[in-house]
Amino acid sequence: MSEAATPYIIGINWGSTNFRAFRIGHDGQVTGAIEQPRGIAGLERAQMQALLEDVVAQWPQATRIYASGMVGSNIGWSDAGYVECPATLDALAGQLHPVQIGAHAVAIVPGLACRRPDGAPDIMRGEETELLGLVAAGAVPDTGVVALPGTHSKWVQLEGGTVVAFMTAMSGEIFDRLTAAGLLASVVDGPAHDGAAFIDGLHAAHDGGMGLGTLLFGARAKVIRGDLPRRDGAAYLRGLLIGAELSDVRRQWPQALHAVPLVGAAPVCALYARALVELGGGSRSIPSQDASTRGFLALHQAAGALA
Repeated sequence: MSEAATPYIIGINWGSTNFRAFRIGHDGQVTGAIEQPRGIAGLERAQMQALLEDVVAQWPQATRIYASGMVGSNIGWSDAGYVECPATLDALAGQLHPVQIGAHAVAIVPGLACRRPDGAPDIMRGEETELLGLVAAGAVPDTGVVALPGTHSKWVQLEGGTVVAFMTAMSGEIFDRLTAAGLLASVVDGPAHDGAAFIDGLHAAHDGGMGLGTLLFGARAKVIRGDLPRRDGAAYLRGLLIGAELSDVRRQWPQALHAVPLVGAAPVCALYARALVELGGGSRSIPSQDASTRGFLALHQAAGALA
């Protein structure tokens, strides 16, 4: 059978800032990819439709089209809602949100919602497809805590392949905003890196008694008073934010930091890995590039089985 005749689906990871589409064979092979910085937040409805039509024009024989991420939010094409935890792959497949974008039928993947162990609500949209793809592939244990560090880091509790609960920390976004503008942008010079300043920040937030707001301003004072070189400012800030995040994780799941699969971009995962070792834990990094495509295929197969 030729490549053109091989059955395939289209899976789209459509977030706030980026658009990633994949041509995925029914055998799991990815035979095409399109990536553009055209996220939901920057597009009108007509532009969303035009972008999808461009993709389908290149891959016109797809048996089905799936989309995950912010396209299914209240600022996207249509709100796909949330599946309440505990949540399984079958539950997610059973609540796919069918929409029509121009002439094309699209199944939008719903997000997940939970109550954290502390009783507070949390939500995710987009990461569920990556996570369930990794579980389906056996890339992460089906029981334990998995971390997806990034702009909005997720810590997810799994039991037998079921998502029981999760926690989100905005550490990545806070770091990006603090170092791009505002008072603290003036005391950083260069990217965050592993080293003594990172470790100092990590322990200050994880072990100390001061709140994060106080510690963050203290970073400026350290630079102004000569206690911290500007070249180490970003590392110290990263350490503070990751330290506070890991302190929260430890409160939710006291044993979670011992052997954590880290799924995400290598530079960020490396900092989390270093932090976990420093705090007496451990981790292993898992490349995330094929997590979404595995997730779309797993959802497609589950949806077929439920039909």
